Amino acid sequence: MGVTSKHLATFILGAAAGVALHKYMKTEEGEQLMEDLKAKGNELKSEAESAMEKAPEYFEDLKNGASVKINEAIASLKERFPDAEKMLQELFGTLNKDTAATNTDTPEKPV
Repeated sequence: MGVTSKHLATFILGAAAGVALHKYMKTEEGEQLMEDLKAKGNELKSEAESAMEKAPEYFEDLKNGASVKINEAIASLKERFPDAEKMLQELFGTLNKDTAATNTDTPEKPV
């Protein structure tokens, strides 16, 4: 794959844009733009660092809040359906016994 006129034109346009940008950045307006960009970059950096410091506390609060909500939901269900817990324990206890019995009936074959 050789160099075509498209490649050459793209290279020349890129170089011209680089030279124009360099000349613009040497002006007072360009220097002001760079100072503004640096200030904004530092501001964003400090916001990101602050967010990173607060993240563990935020997720801990989120986890605790979820635990409270789950406990409230469980209490509400127990209040409205008092026999539901016993019924589920019996159901899952029966399922666990059936599963355990099925697993012990068929011994594993050596490989």
